[in-house]
Amino acid sequence: MWRFFGHCIEARPVESIEEACRLVQAGQTDYAVVPVENSTEGSVARTLDALVASSLLICGEVQLAVQHQLLTSHGTLDQVQKVCAHPQALAQCRNWLRQYAAHLQQEAVSSNAAAAQMAQADPTIAAIAGQAARERYQLQAFQEHIQDDANNTTRFLVLGMQKTGRSGRDKTSLVASVNNQPGAVYKMLEPFNEQNVSLTRLESRPAKNGLWEYNFFIDLQGHETDPQVAQAIQGLSERATFLRILGSYPSAHTP
Repeated sequence: MWRFFGHCIEARPVESIEEACRLVQAGQTDYAVVPVENSTEGSVARTLDALVASSLLICGEVQLAVQHQLLTSHGTLDQVQKVCAHPQALAQCRNWLRQYAAHLQQEAVSSNAAAAQMAQADPTIAAIAGQAARERYQLQAFQEHIQDDANNTTRFLVLGMQKTGRSGRDKTSLVASVNNQPGAVYKMLEPFNEQNVSLTRLESRPAKNGLWEYNFFIDLQGHETDPQVAQAIQGLSERATFLRILGSYPSAHTP
């Protein structure tokens, strides 16, 4: 978080993405930092669902190299019976776990921070987490750098209640739905082609409001107030059955 906010902040760890969003909406914190996409395992579904369910706006993004550690209260695997972590972390360390810890049960939990807290309280639990959790929960590393991909990177979103002004290197995120009929997705994307707006990401996810209905998450280059972007969004609004601008914000520097 310091890469985005600097060091003079008060950080408050929570157990879930939904809880982080709820605290911001309730005015109990100013921002939430949530993972949205990993370079090897793809999108974080719970974050995408939370973006639709909440009224929060994306204020920024940060890309961080992922360096997972296997942590225990005593630094060894003696007594350890299971490994706990967020499902994405377990997936990102799949090969290492298969080779070096195949005898341990694996349990998915709400976050790596929650796993570290569990490992602090129970010597039979090992957690997959990073250096910050290691220090916060006073754990010891059995092994560092256990991620399968040395270039593993996670993209985080900074969520808040206010819009962000133009920076000159912006990205805009949207979520939209269209009628389920031939050519609907093509027509949905047509305004971006007409206005020469570049899309950097397009992904569908079940809308949870009807069988086989989908939301489309779109990232594009530019700020929502840029004339070409604004015209493309207007064209999309005329075709979509649902449209929400999730935010315009400065693009992250790639690590």
